Parts: sequence; structure tokens; C-alpha cells
Amino acid sequence: MNTFAFKNGIRLLLIVALFLGTITITSLGAIMNTASAQDSKPTVVLVHGAFAESSSWNGVLTDLIAKGYPTIAVANPLRGVESDAEYVSSVLNGIEGPIVLVGHSYGGAVITNAVNDNRNVKALVYVAGFAPDTGETAAELSGRYPGSTLGPTLAPPVELPDGGKDLYIQQDKFHAQFAADVSAADTKLMASTQRPITEAALNEASGAPGWKSIPSWFIYGSRDLNIPAAVQSFMAKRAGSKETIVVNGASHVVMISHPDAVAEVIEHAAANN
Repeated sequence: MNTFAFKNGIRLLLIVALFLGTITITSLGAIMNTASAQDSKPTVVLVHGAFAESSSWNGVLTDLIAKGYPTIAVANPLRGVESDAEYVSSVLNGIEGPIVLVGHSYGGAVITNAVNDNRNVKALVYVAGFAPDTGETAAELSGRYPGSTLGPTLAPPVELPDGGKDLYIQQDKFHAQFAADVSAADTKLMASTQRPITEAALNEASGAPGWKSIPSWFIYGSRDLNIPAAVQSFMAKRAGSKETIVVNGASHVVMISHPDAVAEVIEHAAANN
């Protein structure tokens, strides 16, 4: 074989090898992209309620993050249903892909109004949360059936510069009222770090509810002293809840005392989509 033919043969082999290598890399890329799409999970957005803050979701977050869910625990302003819903809605608008929206207590009223035609929101999860219909308020719903003892445990309102009032739970009554199934040591911290809600927010009428067009899930405790179990059962049935879990003996902060149960319901909502 002459030198010219030898060089051409080597060049041809290199071209074939490069071509085959490109096919292999492309095929691997396609396989990886397919696997990524199959493994993708919806983003779980969690909204806390009155007298709580974002860390109240820590136990639930630990479980969801370990299982690969993208998560955001929103700092709910607790100023008013419409304004708080607008804030949460702005957070949702910055998220790509499907969303499972979770609300605790007053946060349930917020997520009910925060959907705002966002097509990425695929499921609503109410964790001891309000699910109001148009025109209903948190204060009215909590008193619709007997059982709420929140009123007498509230501290004297804090007057605000705009004429409004901030509400807190008295620290020495916080454990029994809000978190009876959480340790006394933990509830002392929770009582100290509780975030106030305005009186006006609890009496502000809700707008058109997201649960009328988006599937919902409910979980609450049988010994909830803020929102009676009878109220939560009524709201779950009215919303056509896909799954309703009642945790026997659980307090209003079921996400703290039973984070695994709450995370499981959220996973069920995520799997439905």
C-alpha cells in the first residue's frame, strides 16, 4: 500500500469513528433527557397561616426535599386575603412547570384566592386550612359549627398606625390552644416567634375559589381548637376533596406534630398530576 492510500484509509477510519461517537453521544443525551422528564416532580409551594411562620413546614419540607421535590415555603404577609393572595400569586408566576399549592389555616384562604387562573397549579392541599367560597370569611367559617376556642385566648389587639389591629395568641395559652400535641418546649419557641394577623384579614370576604376548578386534598386533626373538625369536614365535602385525612388527636398544627402524614397527602396530590 502506498503512503497516499494509507493516509486516506486512516482519515476514513477517523471520520467513521467520529460519526459513530456523535451518534452515541446524541443517543445518550436523548436517554438522559427522557429520564429527566420522567423523574421531574411538581414544585410544592407551602403557605403558612396566622400565628405561625415558614419554619412550621420544616418537618414536611425535610420529607419532600429528601424525595426530590422542589419546594418553596412562602412568607405569608398575613395582612389581608386579597393582598396576601396577590403576593403568593406573584411567587407562583415565577415557577415553571406544575405546582402543588399547600395552605395551612388562614393560608388555605390565601391559596384559594392565589390561583388567579395560573394553569400551572394542578392541585390544592388544605392542611387544617380554610377553603372559603365567594363572600365567606375565616372568622365566619370558624364559628359556623361549635368547637373553636380561639377568641378567648387572643391577647389585647396591637393598634397599627393605619388604624388596623394585629392579633396574637397569649403566650401562656398558645400550647393548649394551638399546638397541644407538640412538646411544651417547642411551643414556647412557637409562641415567641408567632407572626400576627390583622383583624381585618380574618374578616375579609374571599373571592372566587380555586377549589371549584382545581382538585383538592384535605388533612386536619380531630382536636383542632382553631378551626373545628366539623367545619373542615364541611369544607372538604363541599370542595369535592379527592382525599380527606383526619388525624386522630391532632391539634391545629398537624403539619408539625404529624409531618409524615401531611407530606404523604401532598405526594398523593402530586402523583395525581
